[in-house]
Amino acid sequence: MSERKRDAEGRWAWRLTGFMTLCVYIFMFAPIVATVVLSFNSSMFGGFPMTGFSLQWYGKLLQNTQVLAAFRTSLWIALVTAVVTTAVGVAAAFALIRFEFPGKQTLSTLVILPALVPETILGVGLLVLIKAVNQPRSLLLLVLGHILLAVPYVVLIAQARMVGIRRAYEEAALSLGASRFSTFREITLPLLIPAVTAGALLAFTISFDNTSASLFWRPAGVETMPTQILSMLKISISPEINALGTVMIVMTVGIPLIGGLILQRLTRLGTRRKPVEEAQ
Repeated sequence: MSERKRDAEGRWAWRLTGFMTLCVYIFMFAPIVATVVLSFNSSMFGGFPMTGFSLQWYGKLLQNTQVLAAFRTSLWIALVTAVVTTAVGVAAAFALIRFEFPGKQTLSTLVILPALVPETILGVGLLVLIKAVNQPRSLLLLVLGHILLAVPYVVLIAQARMVGIRRAYEEAALSLGASRFSTFREITLPLLIPAVTAGALLAFTISFDNTSASLFWRPAGVETMPTQILSMLKISISPEINALGTVMIVMTVGIPLIGGLILQRLTRLGTRRKPVEEAQ
């Protein structure tokens, strides 16, 4: 009897856990779904029930010069951040995994530290620093700030991939007379392509979707997509904001999904090639 009671209590506990999990997911994703749905509402007064289906708010976004300027700025910053961060992150991961040198642990901690500090605290701290040295805010400092935020994630992804790459491939190339740079270019880098792709896409998404740090570091008159949305919300709640939010959701969710599919595809290709190489 007591065993039946325990089984019944266990089933009710799992049901309660499932119900609470469902409530949390609804609480998290319902506003996102509402934003996407209302972006197609023909009425200028966003709300349910919808009065009709329309793409007019997306058309108005294409005619909004401020939104287009913010989009170009965010896209340019994100592309530069992705390229620089990927190069720096892969080089740092390679050095931290393959070499032993004094201060290695300290350097590893410093590289990962920006990911452990909340963005708001980091943004305020760097803002105080540039004010203390009398350095005006500029677009270059904004890009450097985004690079600082994204580097730890690229390093972690590249390190996880580097650990799985056997040294035997590199040692074989070095023993046959190849230079260390040629070995990295011809042997290590092709095996790192999945991590490079994933890191670049993640760095792009982090930069493009960054809000808190951009608020502190952007120069006067420069708006990114997230700060442009906040500026529009201060004036009024327009249906254009729903359309703009939908565009942001598609980019920040779609790019990592595409990156995941590419990473999965590259990983499968690498797995298929391994048995062939080992057989040869």
